[in-house]
Amino acid sequence: MTSPVFQDHYPENVAHCYGCGRLNEQGHQIRTQWEGEESVTRYRPRPEHTAIPGYVYGGLIASLVDCHSTGTAAAAMYRHEQRPMDSLPAYRFVTASLHVDYLAPTPIDAEIELRGRVKEIKGRRVIVEVTVLSEGKPTAHGEVVAAQMPESFGAKA
Repeated sequence: MTSPVFQDHYPENVAHCYGCGRLNEQGHQIRTQWEGEESVTRYRPRPEHTAIPGYVYGGLIASLVDCHSTGTAAAAMYRHEQRPMDSLPAYRFVTASLHVDYLAPTPIDAEIELRGRVKEIKGRRVIVEVTVLSEGKPTAHGEVVAAQMPESFGAKA
């Protein structure tokens, strides 16, 4: 049995993100799940993600690390509180800090795998470390400080 996809549990008012929103038809619509203690996202780059022929542009990598990490932060908070992901109040996180080190060019013709680990949960902040892999080789490493979103943040003005 596979674990639930984190993004399937985002409330509709905050499920429009370009990177991870299931309601954004033009976005990446990443899907993240637990595999043991690691969160995992697999993503297939498209031709428009080209930096130079044959390789992904770095902005895509940063975007994937960002959204993978905020989803991981939410799922980690549910785990931390031993609550199911569909329980209320819903957890949703935004990026307070994003750091990405590019280790090697990422081929555009291979699936990208992101593997995250929760480094720390402290109050309303979760720090997530992510390794980006292509064909089993690390191409980037990221760290995100994710901050819990206030419930009013997704409300329409």
